[in-house]
Amino acid sequence: MRNVDYKFWFVVGSQPLYGPEALEAVEKDAKEIVASLNESGKLDYPVEFKLVATTADSITKFMKEANFTDEVAGVITWMHTFSPAKNWIRGTQLLQKPLLHLATQFLNNIPFDSIDMDYMNLNQSAHGDREYAYINSRLHIPAASVYGWWGDEKVQKEIADWQHVAIAYNESFHIKIARFGDTMRDVAVTEGDKVAAQIKLGWTVDYYPINELVDVINGISEEAIDEAYADLEKKYDLVEGDNDHDKYVHSVRYQLREYLGIKKFLDDNGYDAFTDNFQDLNGLEQLPGLAVQLLMIDGYGFGPEGDFKMAGLTRLLKIAADNKQTALMEDYTLDLRAGHEAIMGSHMLEVDPTLASDKPRVEVHPLGIGGKDDPARLVFTGAEGKGYDITLSYFDDGYKFIGYPVDCKTPEAEMPKLPVAKQMWTPEVGLEEGAKQWMRYGGGHHTVLTLTLSEAQLKQLADLFKVDFISIK
Repeated sequence: MRNVDYKFWFVVGSQPLYGPEALEAVEKDAKEIVASLNESGKLDYPVEFKLVATTADSITKFMKEANFTDEVAGVITWMHTFSPAKNWIRGTQLLQKPLLHLATQFLNNIPFDSIDMDYMNLNQSAHGDREYAYINSRLHIPAASVYGWWGDEKVQKEIADWQHVAIAYNESFHIKIARFGDTMRDVAVTEGDKVAAQIKLGWTVDYYPINELVDVINGISEEAIDEAYADLEKKYDLVEGDNDHDKYVHSVRYQLREYLGIKKFLDDNGYDAFTDNFQDLNGLEQLPGLAVQLLMIDGYGFGPEGDFKMAGLTRLLKIAADNKQTALMEDYTLDLRAGHEAIMGSHMLEVDPTLASDKPRVEVHPLGIGGKDDPARLVFTGAEGKGYDITLSYFDDGYKFIGYPVDCKTPEAEMPKLPVAKQMWTPEVGLEEGAKQWMRYGGGHHTVLTLTLSEAQLKQLADLFKVDFISIK
């Protein structure tokens, strides 16, 4: 992610009819909430109190400032009292940052012994929330909503989860994807509209001939490869297997050459995601395998077979998930036995090691596709737990997110003759129903599997982009 000290602005809604003492109380309570949120340790990004908003002009000015302050990743609103929603129309229409409506109340109880009309006038969140939410709904504003008492851990976690979504949304407009070669010939689902991707998602997608990358790869020094090899030995088990020692070492070193070369090309030209295509490898000894896996560990996005949509999606979701257990995946083969129904996800070489549940091994084996030398790759077993599998497909009416919640598991038995990364999962709706709906909606075979991001967060992202979100349940 870019080096930006992101923060979130907090504004509390009210109106001048209650008098200055009431407005002073509104500000005092709002500042206490903000301070407590920041001190809770639950939020990864700070919240900054900005103002008590009582007029249309103050709200509009505030929203404009939020738009043009790069460090502001989003706006959090709270209606302490009744806040007439017409005042929010123009400012909310102008806001270009993510918006969170915190529907809360300063106290989490009703003070039965002391409650009077002054208290009622001041603590009208239940009333003000509905007025405020109505105008957002009427304006079709994709405002996220968190409901509950601000001091509860559940509420604080939901705010923190939304912050990560907001950061990813802001960063999406800086995602740049380098395409080395075109898409795989004759394949439909890897295609998409690059201009539409920039309009809807903020992604810049550029083509480069493979020879420009090859020149950079060939220019990597042996000393740099030595250093990378030593680092690899510290992190992973290097397993030569049946390979001749010199062949094994050469294969691993060549993948490290590709890793360093691709990284240099991306960094020098401002890209944070890329694609390649095994039909366009002229000048390379091997299809990048270990190289791609190491880059994804570093947080770069990747799409195989020229699939720029998945390069952008892996990068976007890695940002939202802090690059934790969020990985490129592909539906590969099936277990259709009753009681064992599962999909085995894998790829030729490039499955992301952020999913690894064991220590990955660096192995060298023939690939059987692409006509190049035997490539090194990381071999590991995937994760267990609740996850979400999602793809991005392009249709005549635009982009759509398609996904479903899944139960992730490890294989029932060893697969000694399959030296690739392996991840098993089953759609919560069931394999048969999940697969039938996935195909009916037009979901592709390349996906991103995350055990970190929730369906709610993914839906929030889709809403911000105003892209359809189809969740199969």
